[in-house]
Amino acid sequence: MSFYEIGPADRAVDIVFSHANGFNARTYLSVLAPVAESLRIVAPDLRGHGRTDLPAEPAGRTTWLDLRDDLLALLEALDLRDVVLAGHSMGATASLLAAAEAPHRIRELVLFEPVIMSPGATGEPAGSPLVQGALKRRADFPSREAAEAAYAGRGAFRSWSPQMLKDYVADGFRDLAEGGVTLAARPAWEHSNYLAQAHDTRGALSRIATPLRIFRAEHHSTVGLSAEELATLKPDARLETVAGATHFLPMERPDVVAAALLR
Repeated sequence: MSFYEIGPADRAVDIVFSHANGFNARTYLSVLAPVAESLRIVAPDLRGHGRTDLPAEPAGRTTWLDLRDDLLALLEALDLRDVVLAGHSMGATASLLAAAEAPHRIRELVLFEPVIMSPGATGEPAGSPLVQGALKRRADFPSREAAEAAYAGRGAFRSWSPQMLKDYVADGFRDLAEGGVTLAARPAWEHSNYLAQAHDTRGALSRIATPLRIFRAEHHSTVGLSAEELATLKPDARLETVAGATHFLPMERPDVVAAALLR
């Protein structure tokens, strides 16, 4: 499992921050940089992403418990204690699932747009544009520069800073022996992450003893949870809506992310 470790070398790790589906740890380094001026951060590449080379087999996969278990293994391998678990989207949900299993290691949870399906939902419909888009995503480019040029200002990348896009592409592609580059997060793996939603997120929420803050976007949020339901599951949790933001909240409002982590 590959990870970045940034911040003062003389501090114990303060925060473990996990990325969204299809992205990688390096994507968020510019967001985390202001926090790393005073706090130490570990940012892992989750299974099937970035530089991590754990097996990523989508066939028969129904949950994100593999991602949860990888985070738990990382916490144990580095013997991290009293840390804040944080993340975006899939990484936020994996952090939530992990925190329910390792309360002795977790100080607090700070989650940005965690994927919490509405009651009764089991995952994105297989025919949805999001899921089909993952399968059809172009995997190969002649170079990282070509990939960056193809993405700049388009689709989901419209709200990204040039540095964030450059960081995403740097670890989001792997070199091919025959030349060119290919996506590190294979389309079939990204596709499986949209469908594999059988884990019990609400059950995990009800078992978490540590403080919890959830930041959701005003538009197109993946937090299928009302303030009233959250209050029932975890009465001391805080749910905050970020005005004007979409699911790409960390890209659009890095100031909100930095302030929440510093707090």
